[in-house]
Amino acid sequence: MNSVSESFSENNSIVHPEYFFIVGLSGVPYSTYYYIFLFFLYIIAVIGNSVVLFIIVVEPNLHSPKYFAMFHLALADFGETNALIPNIMKIFVFDSQYISFNACLANMFFVHFFSTMQSLTLLVLAYDRFIAICLPLRYHAIVNNTVMSVVFLVLWAFNGCLVAIVVFLIKRLSFCKTNMIPSYYCDHGPVFRLACNDVSINVFMAKLCTALYFVAPFLIIVLSYLGIFFALRKITTWEERLKALKTCVSHLLLVGSFFLPIICIYMVAFVIYLTPNARIISTSLAYAVPPMLNPIIYVLNTAEIKELIRKYIKKRSTQIESVSN
Repeated sequence: MNSVSESFSENNSIVHPEYFFIVGLSGVPYSTYYYIFLFFLYIIAVIGNSVVLFIIVVEPNLHSPKYFAMFHLALADFGETNALIPNIMKIFVFDSQYISFNACLANMFFVHFFSTMQSLTLLVLAYDRFIAICLPLRYHAIVNNTVMSVVFLVLWAFNGCLVAIVVFLIKRLSFCKTNMIPSYYCDHGPVFRLACNDVSINVFMAKLCTALYFVAPFLIIVLSYLGIFFALRKITTWEERLKALKTCVSHLLLVGSFFLPIICIYMVAFVIYLTPNARIISTSLAYAVPPMLNPIIYVLNTAEIKELIRKYIKKRSTQIESVSN
């Protein structure tokens, strides 16, 4: 690899590298098998989320606030998967670990933009379930497609602006030591830590985003379910309680698949020191697995979607039989 100094181009007093070198999984034993595993996760995630998006769009019966939120979660899953895994596979297939400075910032924006939208959408789904169970008589007045449209318009705009600011602040940094990113993509933290000037504003924004996108949503979701459980105690029969709780199963599984891996990584890292390879594998799984699991959870726990898939398969089978005959 060329010396770092040869890859730098200076603009006034700010020094930006022409490219970064993504270390990725180069030091992980048997990394080929892990790349193949990520490729299968990618295929399942893309197909699964595409099916969910298609079904929600074409089926009028699913044009309700709950499925409107599910549509945005599937869209965020689809976007994050395509922003993250193809770049990882490019390193494996083409042995191309170099990425230009601007392309690195673009990769950083889209990965963080879609992953944080997953957290915000899970928060909206928790709000939907809270109103449905705690205030059932006012549900249609409080939660409707118009309200959901406004909520998601605000969330997508707010999220895009905040993530853009976080990424733009990287441009004020000067990189004069190394251009090797100890991660599997252009992650915000590993990138700004390569700078040799003041990064206090970047550290602040990283902590702010962690609080806004992960800590606060998780705490609010926990509080919303405490309210739901208290509301369920007022229901007289166990059958009605289970029926109400059953409507939350899909959301609870989605919340678990998204937040639990992140919480486990931070807890393990707090107790023991994780090697760079261990951090890369654990965080990559935390990013790659939820978009693959979410559409499976939709299908297995949503009677309407399962029934639509059965009807479609039966219709296709009938068409094939009629053509063959």
